[in-house]
Amino acid sequence: MKAKLAAFFTVLLMAVMPVSAQESLPEVNTQDPYKMVEQVGNHTFARIKAAKDDIAKNPEILREIMEQELLPYIDYQYSAFKVLGKHFDMKKTSKETLIEYIRVFRQYLVTTYAAALSYYDDQEVIFSPPKDFEGDKNVTVRALIRDGERPDIDVAFKVRKSGKADDWKAYDMVAEGISMLQNEIKQYEPVMRTEGIDKVIEIMRDRIAKPIQLQSLDGKSKQQGSEE
Repeated sequence: MKAKLAAFFTVLLMAVMPVSAQESLPEVNTQDPYKMVEQVGNHTFARIKAAKDDIAKNPEILREIMEQELLPYIDYQYSAFKVLGKHFDMKKTSKETLIEYIRVFRQYLVTTYAAALSYYDDQEVIFSPPKDFEGDKNVTVRALIRDGERPDIDVAFKVRKSGKADDWKAYDMVAEGISMLQNEIKQYEPVMRTEGIDKVIEIMRDRIAKPIQLQSLDGKSKQQGSEE
């Protein structure tokens, strides 16, 4: 049974991952969760900062940055099935539907992270010192986002060992105690229970179709092209 599941997820991964996903990736230490998060975070924030003017004109660029810099280090398959909750039964779902769900969830996650990081505007990001993680399978890597006179924002990245190679990948981001993954579970688990996976896919597609809106740290939307 385990062999069949492993084979299925191998096929699933090949079906949803673009050919270019592993090309030109920056050097990241995926064997150390603390270094992995800091390196990926720094690469991502540096890309956003470098593209600041272009993003102000076209916020959709954030999706491209998330796709290239962040997503290769996110265990999105793990998150995808967690979101469906306890009412999901893989045995009753066709392979084609599962592949389509993972494909849609992958883009949904890109959209979600692009929206979540749309507020970033040259703030200082300070990652917490590493701790001993030997023997651990799950680790929380904390960071502070500082923005002048505003209060610091506490951010935590939850990471887990993924695969036999002992690579670490993130599966959740928590900002000021609010878990992105738990929010998605609360939203979609009732839908899965009452209307099924096809409805979940439909809702996610609708969310993906909406344009990215730039946000400030006070929660206000920035107008496209504005320098505020």
